[in-house]
Amino acid sequence: MTYSQAVDKINSLLKFGSRPGLDRIETLLDKMGRPQDKTKFIHVAGTNGKGSVCTILSGVLRAAGYKTGLFLSPFIVDFRERIQIDGEMIPEQALCEITEDIMPLVEEMAARDEIITEFELVTAIAFEWYARSRCDVVVLETGLGGLLDCTNVIGTPLASVITSISLDHTAVLGGTLGEIAFQKAGIIKHGGKTVFLPQQEEVNRVIMDTVKERRNAFYNASDYMPKLLSSSVKGTKMRFKGQELSLPLIGAHQLKNAAAALAAIDAMRGSLTIPDKAVEKGFANAFIPARLELMNDNPLVLLDGAHNPGGMKALSDAVKTYCRGKNTVCVIGMLRDKDSVTSLSYIKGLFSSVIALSPDNPRAMPAEEFAQEARAYFDMVIPMHDKEHAVKRAFELAGEDGAVVVCGSLYLAAELRPILIRTRNER
Repeated sequence: MTYSQAVDKINSLLKFGSRPGLDRIETLLDKMGRPQDKTKFIHVAGTNGKGSVCTILSGVLRAAGYKTGLFLSPFIVDFRERIQIDGEMIPEQALCEITEDIMPLVEEMAARDEIITEFELVTAIAFEWYARSRCDVVVLETGLGGLLDCTNVIGTPLASVITSISLDHTAVLGGTLGEIAFQKAGIIKHGGKTVFLPQQEEVNRVIMDTVKERRNAFYNASDYMPKLLSSSVKGTKMRFKGQELSLPLIGAHQLKNAAAALAAIDAMRGSLTIPDKAVEKGFANAFIPARLELMNDNPLVLLDGAHNPGGMKALSDAVKTYCRGKNTVCVIGMLRDKDSVTSLSYIKGLFSSVIALSPDNPRAMPAEEFAQEARAYFDMVIPMHDKEHAVKRAFELAGEDGAVVVCGSLYLAAELRPILIRTRNER
C-alpha cells in the first residue's frame, strides 16, 4: 500500500460522517489487542484552546526527556500532523503499514454493518503507532465532545484537562452550555486528576459535580494564571511564580491556555519529573499553525482558525490589540452548521472591508449567501470564488501599512495558508 492509497482508504470513510459512541471503536481496538492500554495519557477536551494546551504540554514533556505522542485534529498543512511523536509526524511508511494491518478488521466489521468512521480509524492508527513506538506519554485531544468521543476509550489519564467551553456542535452535543459541559466532563475518570479553569456558572456546576462524583483531585487553573509581561505579534511573555515564560502563541486568551497547561504540569508531577527548565523550553518552542499565526509583517497578516463564537471573541480581542489604527481587511468563510450570526457579531465593525469565500467542504456556506449575512455587520462585503485572487485582493485593499485577517474555518485556513506563504514570498 502506498501513502496516497493509505490516505485514500482513510478518507473513504469520511462519507459516514461523525457518529458519537464508543462501541465501534472499542470493538476495533479489542481486535487490535487494545493498544491504548499500553501507554499513559493526558486527555484534553473543550470548545476552544485544546490545540494550544496540547501543543504546550507536549513540548514541555518532550523537553523533560519523555518520548511524547501528540494527537490533534484537524490538520492544517499535512494529514500526518494529527499523529506526532516528539514533534515529528508519523512517517508515511508507518501510516501505510498500520493502515494495511487495520483495514481488514474495518472491512470485517463493515460486513456486519458495524461502520468505522474516518476519525475512529485515525484514532486507532494513532493508538497503534504510539504503542509500537513505546511512547512514555501521549497528549490526546478529543475530536468532538468527550463522553462519546472515540478518544475516550482510554483508562484513567495522568490528568483530564478541560479548557474553555462555549456553544458549538449543538446538534450533537446539546443546545445549552450545561449539556455541552456534560459531554466534555465525560473525560473525567474515577480516581483521576482534573484540571479546569472556572468559567460560566452553568459550566462550573456540571464540571465540579462530576469531579466530586468521580473522586478526582481538582486543580483549579485560575490558581495558575500567569502575569502578562508583554504581548506582540511575535508572542506573549508572562511570569508565573518567579519564572519567566515566553510563548510564541499570541492573544490574551493564551494566558488562560497557559494557566491550564501549568496546572496540568503540576498535576502530572506526582507521576513524572518535569523540571522548570523543561517548562521554559516547552513554552518557548510551542507552535501550532492557524492559531493567530503571523504570516506577514507588511501588511500584517494573521491566519486564525476561529470558527465559533468563543474563537471569534478571542479573535476580536486580538484584532483590537494588534491591528489598532490599521486599515484591516478580513477574508472569511464559514461552515453552514456553525453559529455564523453570533460569530459575526463579535467582529462587527472591525474591518474596512470583508471578502467572503466558501471553504472547500460539503458543509460550507456559499460565498454569496455568507456575504449577504455579513452585510448586516459590515459596510463593504465582497463575495469571491477564486482563493488566489481573494488573497491578492485583500493585500491590495489593506495596503502596505494595513492588515489582513483570515478566519472563519480551519478548512479555509488550510486552503489559504500555502497561498499566503506564496504571496509573501513573491512580494
